[in-house]
Amino acid sequence: MAAYRKSPEAVSKLTPEQYRVTQTDGTERPFSNEYWNRKEPGLYVDVVSGEPLFASFDKFDSGTGWPSFARPLEAANFVEKVDRTHGMTRTEVRSKHGDSHLGHLFPDGPRDKGGLRYCMNSASLRFIPRDRFESEGYGEYAKLFDKQEA
Repeated sequence: MAAYRKSPEAVSKLTPEQYRVTQTDGTERPFSNEYWNRKEPGLYVDVVSGEPLFASFDKFDSGTGWPSFARPLEAANFVEKVDRTHGMTRTEVRSKHGDSHLGHLFPDGPRDKGGLRYCMNSASLRFIPRDRFESEGYGEYAKLFDKQEA
């Protein structure tokens, strides 16, 4: 398994929006972010560390304008924290190894998939298309997609 971590080099390569979201706990605008409506098969990984976070087959249209997922691909790659900003109490979701702010977790997802909604910021994610799993070092996840298509 790859060693995922946050490095000064990785942080220096972030766009201003990626930096604002991942490093200063920002939120991007709904319906105008890169992945909210993406439907291709693939993986979503932390833009800072590369750690695998979500599979496209767990993505669903929540109507919120942000990429939403029913469950994480690797639960060990997540840290949940209480977020009491903006006059409300929410569950913040961060990547474990990259310490990136990813988004928030809500209990209003599809019931048939566990009832959770991981509402993420596109700026905190990098999409790896299925046909690039091997070349990008994520080949071990191809079998999960084979099972989904069977």
